[in-house]
Amino acid sequence: MSEISILEAILLGIVQGFTEWLPISSSGHLVLIQSLLGISVPAAFDIVIMVGTIIALIIYFRQTLISLAQGIYARDRIALRYCFFIIIAGIGTALIGFFGKTFFKGLFYQPFLVSCLLIVTGIFLFIASKAKSPAGEMTAKKSFIIGIAQGIAVAPGISRSGSTIGAALLLGIKAEDAAVFSFLIGIPAMTIASFVTLLEEPAVTVTALPLAVATVTAFITGYASIELLMRLLKENRFILFAYYCIGAGLLFAVLTYHV
Repeated sequence: MSEISILEAILLGIVQGFTEWLPISSSGHLVLIQSLLGISVPAAFDIVIMVGTIIALIIYFRQTLISLAQGIYARDRIALRYCFFIIIAGIGTALIGFFGKTFFKGLFYQPFLVSCLLIVTGIFLFIASKAKSPAGEMTAKKSFIIGIAQGIAVAPGISRSGSTIGAALLLGIKAEDAAVFSFLIGIPAMTIASFVTLLEEPAVTVTALPLAVATVTAFITGYASIELLMRLLKENRFILFAYYCIGAGLLFAVLTYHV
C-alpha cells in the first residue's frame, strides 16, 4: 500500500465514520475521496477502520442489545421473534452478497459509476421519504426484503442504511423502528464482511499509526452520525439525505468523469 499521512488518515476516518451510518454511502464516499485526492489504500484499511464505527454503534444501542440478549436468554417470545427476523435479513444479504460479490467489487475502481449510484441512492431515498404507509409490524417477508436491500448496498454508492431504512419505510415500518432494525442487522453483516475481506487481504499490509488514527476518528464521528440520523428521523427530515446524495452524486460525477 502507498503510505498515507496522519492528516489523510484523519480525513478517511471522518469520511468513514460520518458516512457509515448516515444514508449517504460510506464506501462510495471513500472511493470518490481517494480517487480525487490520489490516495490508494487496500481494502483491509477501510475494513479495519470500519471496526471503529461498529463499536460506536454497539455502544450507542447497548441498552437495546442488552435487552434483546436478556430476552433471548429468558426465551421471551418477542425477543426471539425479533432475533429470527435479523437472521432472515442476514440470509437475504448473504444471497445477494455471494452472487454479486465479483460484480460489486469491480465498481470500486470506477468512480464515475459510483457517483451515478450515489444519485440512484438519492432518488430512492426521496421516494422512500414520501412513503405514507401506516406503521406496520415487521414480518419474515419484510425482513428478507430488507436483507436483500442490504446486500445490494455492497455496491459503492448505494447506501446500506439508506437502502435498508428506505425499504423498511416503503414496507410500512415506522421510521425509528426501521433505523434500529437497519443498524442491528448491520452489525453481523458488516462483521462477517470485515472478517472475509481480512482473510483475502490481511491487515499486515496496513501501516499501524495511520490505521489507529483513522479508526479512532471513525469511532468518534460514527457515534455522532448515529445521533444525527436518529434526530432527523424523529423530526421527519429524512428527505434531506435524498437531496444531499443527488447533489453530491452530480458533483462527484462531474469531478470524476475523466478520472
